[in-house]
Amino acid sequence: MGKWISVVAGLLFVLGLQACSDTAIVDVNQPVPHRNWSYIKKITVPVTITDAGKRYNIYMNLRHTADYKYSNLFVLIRQRNPDGKLDTVRKEFQLAYPDGEWLGSGSGNLYSYQLPVKTGYKFPEKGKYIFELEQNMRDNPLKEISDVGLRVEPVE
Repeated sequence: MGKWISVVAGLLFVLGLQACSDTAIVDVNQPVPHRNWSYIKKITVPVTITDAGKRYNIYMNLRHTADYKYSNLFVLIRQRNPDGKLDTVRKEFQLAYPDGEWLGSGSGNLYSYQLPVKTGYKFPEKGKYIFELEQNMRDNPLKEISDVGLRVEPVE
């Protein structure tokens, strides 16, 4: 019994160290009411960049249920810079293999993803950026999306 306690304690310690080494400047998820993501329910995430000399990876966080009926997702991603300039891109993310198996990590009925939006991206200047995520599928509302968010981390 004592051996198992030592193993579990060691694992918890390692996981704790990994959590402490998370360098993300933003990693948020916002719940989607009733798992129905409407066009008008845009997910807005402010990001403050203090070092414009660094490169960053930007990910869209997503959780959906096993009842989500598509194998992909189209999203409009808007980035408002500190100077007011607005950039919009439309991205398609594959969420499942052709045979229907989900690509995300599953826990119960939920599947989670960190979908790459920009890798090695250099922000043009220091300051506050506003990211806005809007679903861009034909269905409105888009059913079975439970959480949407953003992660921004410096490239190590």
